[in-house]
Amino acid sequence: MAQLERFAESRVPRRGVDGVVARMRALGDDLPPRDGVAVFNRVYLSVTEEVGRHLGLGVFPDARAATTLGVRFAERYLAAVDAAAEERRPPACWRPLFQYRHHPGVRPLQFALAGINAHIGHDLALALVDSCRALGCEPADLEDEFDGVGDILVTLEERIREELMPGPDLLQIGDPLTHLAGSWSLERARDGAWGAARALWALRDLPGVAREFGERLDGAVGLVGRILLTPLPD
Repeated sequence: MAQLERFAESRVPRRGVDGVVARMRALGDDLPPRDGVAVFNRVYLSVTEEVGRHLGLGVFPDARAATTLGVRFAERYLAAVDAAAEERRPPACWRPLFQYRHHPGVRPLQFALAGINAHIGHDLALALVDSCRALGCEPADLEDEFDGVGDILVTLEERIREELMPGPDLLQIGDPLTHLAGSWSLERARDGAWGAARALWALRDLPGVAREFGERLDGAVGLVGRILLTPLPD
């Protein structure tokens, strides 16, 4: 945790996409490449840079809404990093990644997928609700922005699997990593996040029920993360 301590003082930025990109670059520079958090951070940095590029090109119909969603989304991950740096408990969905980040039996692809699982399965739903509150709109009003960010993630997931999966000469059909990686789908996680966000929004006037729903979502996503991080034989 000492490697993350200096990031705890600079709280999560709210200066737009450039601010969160700068924070993730600084975090990546400070961590060993094989660290599980560093593996995910490289993946997510690519996603956030791509979102920024799309914003610059005017791809999103509503740049303000897309920026709000993208930044609120990133803030959830960076808040988990801060919690770990300060030796506080991050959300349950992130705990497996922080606990197993140095395990020699966990492969880079597993770290990447576990981070994406936590961020999409839990954080994206809450970020959408956060954005609706900030913008004074309904989830349906942000569906185009939600889908646009999701499409970038799907494209990058394909690249991640290509870059982090061992070559065909090393990876046989019976390799446990083949089955583990094939058991998780970003598309399904994204669909689940949309449904969870709509449920949380519908429950916004019932804070106790909404809190319990969020806690159960957090725990369920964390359980999937633990499975994805199962140490594998060489």
